[in-house]
Amino acid sequence: MAEHPDLPEIYVSTDVETDGPIPGPHSMLSVGCAAYLADKTLIGTFSVNLEMLPGATGHPVTMAWWETQREAWVAHRKDTQPPEQAMRALLTWLKKLPGLPVFVGFPVTFDFMFVQWYLFKFTGASPFRHSGIDLRTLAMSLTNTNWQRTTKEFLPRHWYDPLPHTHVAVEDALEQGALFCNMLAEMRHNHQKPGAK
Repeated sequence: MAEHPDLPEIYVSTDVETDGPIPGPHSMLSVGCAAYLADKTLIGTFSVNLEMLPGATGHPVTMAWWETQREAWVAHRKDTQPPEQAMRALLTWLKKLPGLPVFVGFPVTFDFMFVQWYLFKFTGASPFRHSGIDLRTLAMSLTNTNWQRTTKEFLPRHWYDPLPHTHVAVEDALEQGALFCNMLAEMRHNHQKPGAK
């Protein structure tokens, strides 16, 4: 699919909660999206809880972790929808955004894998095409550090807005989206400095 350079980019910060490491054998429990402009204007949010895939099971390691997050687990099991219904609703929401949706994840590989798999399986399409922005890669560039020092505890505190991280997908997507916009602003500021290439 062709890119659309004349359209404004809408940065869709996306967080998924799952019961295992890969889609298919395991299920996506919830997906939350927060759509931002580059200046951190919040365009809108999307959130849905999904029924588990037929025949899928929770991974023992993941399920043991969920035992330590009972409040979030309960939140993900409320008002669940069949995956096809949930993904069609997500696709409709994405198509209504006033610009080109760009997937943003932390890390992008995990969240994108689940969302892309579910979108193609249950709707046959994805407006994200085949790529997204990874915050850890962006952090490597901004801090000139190695991969192992790009987890959240190492990132500069001024990149964070006072938003909660609750393991409720849409709340984490909001936090992550604001983080991305702050990193993007710093990157653009750095490139405007005298002598910057």
